[in-house]
Amino acid sequence: MPKTERLRKPREFRRVYDGGRRFDGRFMTVFIKRSETSFQRLGITASRKLSTKAHDRNRCKRLLREAFRLSRAELSGLETKFDWVLNARRSLLQVRLDRPLAEFRQIIEKVKIFESQKGENTFK
Repeated sequence: MPKTERLRKPREFRRVYDGGRRFDGRFMTVFIKRSETSFQRLGITASRKLSTKAHDRNRCKRLLREAFRLSRAELSGLETKFDWVLNARRSLLQVRLDRPLAEFRQIIEKVKIFESQKGENTFK
């Protein structure tokens, strides 16, 4: 994933957390905010609260990154470009890719519905 498509600075994450929408799932919590760029950007977090072992946190981040990558087609169907922050949850440690991928795609569908119902000012 190119650097331009990633959230890298703490202020970019803070902007999404403070001003965006939150969607909770079993394996992840998703925060989104309208992007200032013309493409979707991704930030992923996996805290030590998730696991004290770095290899566990890295695996969770890989799963979420892959779920995002495999969902590009669904993301391109959104009218608005968003900055996405995916926070891993502990239950992600126990599963394979198919379950978080399905959950992320369900969240994208919720975003599509929410976007169509609320209009322009929904995601600030």
